[in-house]
This record gives sequence, structure tokens and C-alpha cells, in this order.
Amino acid sequence: MKVSTVGILTSGGDAPGLNAAIRALCVAGKKKYGMKFIGIRNGYRGLIDNDTFKMDNLDFENLAKEGGTCLGTSRVKPFKNPVKDPKTGLLPVEGIKKTFKKNKLDALVCLGGNGTNTTASLLYDEGFNVIGLPKTIDNDIVGTDESFGFQTAIQVAAEGIEAIRTTAKSHHRVMVVEIMGHKVGWLGLYAGIAANADVILLPEIPYDIKKIAKFIQQRKADGHEYSIIACSEGAINLAEAKLSKKEFKKAREAMTESVGYRVARELEEETGLETRTSVLGYLQRGGNPKPYDIVLATRVGVAAADFLAAGDFGKLVALKGGEIVSVPLSAVAGVVKLIPADNGLLQSARALGICFGD
Repeated sequence: MKVSTVGILTSGGDAPGLNAAIRALCVAGKKKYGMKFIGIRNGYRGLIDNDTFKMDNLDFENLAKEGGTCLGTSRVKPFKNPVKDPKTGLLPVEGIKKTFKKNKLDALVCLGGNGTNTTASLLYDEGFNVIGLPKTIDNDIVGTDESFGFQTAIQVAAEGIEAIRTTAKSHHRVMVVEIMGHKVGWLGLYAGIAANADVILLPEIPYDIKKIAKFIQQRKADGHEYSIIACSEGAINLAEAKLSKKEFKKAREAMTESVGYRVARELEEETGLETRTSVLGYLQRGGNPKPYDIVLATRVGVAAADFLAAGDFGKLVALKGGEIVSVPLSAVAGVVKLIPADNGLLQSARALGICFGD
């Protein structure tokens, strides 16, 4: 089939590079294939409610370097506990079908992370022509070596750690820097190594606070007056590692402090050393994309236009070995890319003497 009109949405958390990918898709799609593009506001919420607009008048010339998303976003998941809309009486999928029909959409491009592309896969199973683009600063999407937004977030996080180092050094403190990453620690690992952290705590490696305390105390005995801990927000201790998924979720909901603050409190109790926490938070995914992510997002966006023209639906546009490839959305859905124990970068960090608390 010939693809003439395409809907575009962004879903989940924003990330640097979204606008660059949108620009590349729209410009390449129009110039190479004469495609028209319909913007869908606020993710899957807008797709259900037909909150759409023609993208012809967007400032594509300057869009690539802007952070955030010109389409807006939300975390609505049409297939999770679906209920009928009180106004229309339609289920989410029925609303989506209506939006497709009203806008005469031949296909849909969904830019997002795990949740977004899992939903995209489910939509493909429902008969919609869908293509997914990998966006996440966590870099946790399987099937692709990297996702745009990741490299920018690394730089921001590493710069944050370096800025905090001067305070740690001046006050002879232990500083815990909390970095994004609920389920995986790619961002924490890369940023921690880039900023020369002494300890890196990741969701994949349960930590023992006593081992971290011993490591910090040895550093002090060796003449190091301060220490830096890069801590993923999803880092877990030994006790949490033994909990079931349900028990773990309940335990986290009951926490009155984030993991970074907990680590600092426990470490100070163990060592008696003054310990403070800094949470980098949304700084890591806000702001404008760095050149690397603009280039990657542009490659992915242009490839998406080619996928659409070829009718290669139900696929994720992925990066493998430096080349753009297609990966079935079914292989991506519901799966998280964890850091394997034999990961080369992880092993390099261990060789440098970085402590992971295990």
C-alpha cells in the first residue's frame, strides 16, 4: 500500500532528540515520498481523543536543536485497564480507530521508550500500521545499541557529578549523587565512569552498605578526604533483592526518602563521616540535545520515513553496530535491557577499582 498520511505522537517522559527525530521524519517523508503528517498531541491520550493538527506550519528549520517535544506527551496506556470514555462511550482502541478514520491515517509513528513501544506493538497486533522509534535516556530498550537522549543525559549527569565534586572536596564530605534509572543502570554506569565516581550503585547489582562503608573508610585511611557515589534511583540493597516483585513494590511505596538519601543516611551511620545527597532529577532529560543525539535522532527519523514507504510496519527503528536496522516490536514489548554481568564497560570500571557495593 502507498502511505500518504502519517500520524506522529510522543509518549512517556520527554528526552533530548525528540524534536530532531520528528523534524527528520517529516522533512524526509515529504521530500522523498510526498507524505503528509498529522501531529497527535499528548501521546496516546491525543490518539484516543483525536487531538490532532496538521504539521505543515511547524518551524522545522529550528526544531532539531530544541529539547522537549513539540507534540506534548503523557503516560496514558490504552491497553492498561481500559474503560469506556464517559462522553463517547468508546473504549480506547475504538477511539483510536475513529481517529485513524477521521484523519485518513495510513500509518502511525510512535516515539518513546519501553512503555510506548510496548503499546505500539499491541496496536500493531490490533491491525494498525505502526512504527516505533527508540527514545529514552535510560537506554533500556532491547534491540538497539543506543536510544537518542542517552548521550545528552550522560553529559548532563557527568557534569552534575563534577560540579558537586568541588563541594565534596572543599568540605571533606562523602557526596551521593542520585541519577535517573529506575530499572536499569546504564546512565549511572556511564555518567559515573565519565565523572570518575568512586562508587557506582546500580539496580542490576544489589549493594551491601557495610562493604561500601569499608571501601569509603579505606579511601580515607589512604589519604582521600572525600568520596563521590553515583547512585541510580533504582539501586537496591541485598534485602530488597530477595523480595518478590509485589513485596518490592510495596516496600518502595512505603519509603519516605529516595534511595540516594537512604544510602547517605546509612553510610553516615556506618562510618560517622559527613555524607550528603544531591538529586539531579529532571535536569538529566531536560534542555537541548547535544550534537550526537541530534545526529542519531535525525538518522532514526529519516529511516522511519523509508520504513513507512516500504510498508515495513510493526518494527522498531534501531541502531546496531553503527547501522540502522529494523527490529520487530514484538521482540521489544515488555522487555528491559539490563546491564549484563560480563558487560565490557562494567568490567573496565571494576578494573579501575570502582566499588559497586557487592
